[in-house]
Amino acid sequence: MKTFLSTIKFDYLQRTRSYSFLITLCISLAIAYTFVPEPNATYSTIRIADHVGYYNSAWFGYVTAIMTSIFLSLIGFYLINNSINKDEITKIGHITASTPITNFRYLLSKVLSNFLVLLTIVCIIFLMSILLFFLYNDGYSLEILDFLIPYFLIPIPAMFVISVLAIIFEVIFRKYSIIQNIGFFFLFSVLAFSSSNQETQYELDPFGTKIVMHHMEETVRDIIQVEEQTNLSIGYVLGNIEETQKFEFNGLSFPVSFIASRLMWMLLGLILIVIITPLFHRFNMKEKLRNTISTPKFLQKENNQEIILSELKKSNTDYRIFSLVKTELMLLYRKGKRWLWIINIIGFVLLAFIPMDIAYPLILPILWFLQVHRLSEISSKEVYNNVHHFAFTSHKPLRRLLTSQIIAGTILMILLALPLIVRFFILFDLLSNLNIVVGAIFIVLLGSTIGIVTKGKKLFEILFFMITYANINKIPFTDYFGGLHHNSNYLIYLIMITVILGTIGFLTRGYQLRN
Repeated sequence: MKTFLSTIKFDYLQRTRSYSFLITLCISLAIAYTFVPEPNATYSTIRIADHVGYYNSAWFGYVTAIMTSIFLSLIGFYLINNSINKDEITKIGHITASTPITNFRYLLSKVLSNFLVLLTIVCIIFLMSILLFFLYNDGYSLEILDFLIPYFLIPIPAMFVISVLAIIFEVIFRKYSIIQNIGFFFLFSVLAFSSSNQETQYELDPFGTKIVMHHMEETVRDIIQVEEQTNLSIGYVLGNIEETQKFEFNGLSFPVSFIASRLMWMLLGLILIVIITPLFHRFNMKEKLRNTISTPKFLQKENNQEIILSELKKSNTDYRIFSLVKTELMLLYRKGKRWLWIINIIGFVLLAFIPMDIAYPLILPILWFLQVHRLSEISSKEVYNNVHHFAFTSHKPLRRLLTSQIIAGTILMILLALPLIVRFFILFDLLSNLNIVVGAIFIVLLGSTIGIVTKGKKLFEILFFMITYANINKIPFTDYFGGLHHNSNYLIYLIMITVILGTIGFLTRGYQLRN
């Protein structure tokens, strides 16, 4: 038991002390600050038929619990889905494998450490929600149970489920991080869609939000005296603030069946860990030995003849950036399994034939997101593979190496969007093509800059997932490729942000090279 608890403790401390966790925590707090809009804000997060609740304890507690469950379920997986892989890279897993700890205990310790990481963020958001209550409330007194009950029953069980899913994906798809990222993306979409279409089966909702939202609908329906289903908006809804009306929301009494279902979801997670335990490799990395170690032909001696150095082919020095761009393109192409390009080809063909109003705002961001495993390491692969000391001593690493990486990534993204670019060119829609090109440069620079600053890929994967999911849901301010906006002012703002990203990336890499 002592070894088991120590594994959880040190794994938790190692991950919460990382830069990626601290940056993710700051971003989480910034987003959590917007869960309940300030009184004069021009947006809303949960609105039922143009009704929002008075800012009492129940509204703050339940709304922030709902938003936390959905938000952290979105990004939590990408924050914690590398715990086993990190042990493999750092060789800690090999040491663990030599101890008496069983596979189930090891996997369970990883689940619990994942859960503690997410629980830390939940607790900090919980404290922030209480602080916001005192800043925004309409003169209501603090009822602490209106905060504690929804947080215990809604986001906390959801975080445990996400922690289990992260381990399951790592065990089953150990070598395929791209399948883990994309697989969870679609799994989350399916779970969110299925739970949003349930009317009374609250027990089947893994996020635990449907029962509260349905109770809010019923409250508003009684106020406006209509029987048809009212329109519930969850997420960031812009505009129509002048038409918003207030209603009294005092929470709800959760039925015993719902409370039991939250425990059952956690129990189901433990059962799934037991099921996948036989699939865990326990760091038994038996690499295939090469049958023969061949000697290079130019070093082989024939008939015991001496090698004449002057007859060997001389190497040519090439300082042009073209060769580096070509090499980076080949690295991007060979990243991951080649059969994954079949999915890219399908998306490429869909951009050419499906209607423009679907291809541009929906298919393009999904196709670009499929390259997350390529873009996330575009400027950090040298550090990740521990060859940065060699790479940074190359000829003009800032002007040649980093620039070639950005150019190669941009070329890849533009090539994937080429059918859409051709269709806009035929329609003489130059502005849309400029939006696509600037969007490609923006997302490449975002991945490059985050990789340079954090020296890792985890934060970019989280942000790229959030941005893509927001684009699919047509949230305007996350539209980085012009799928929703078609005016020149928006393009100018996007160019300015892109230039700032590039400047930060180059200045940071320059500082790293000097130090």
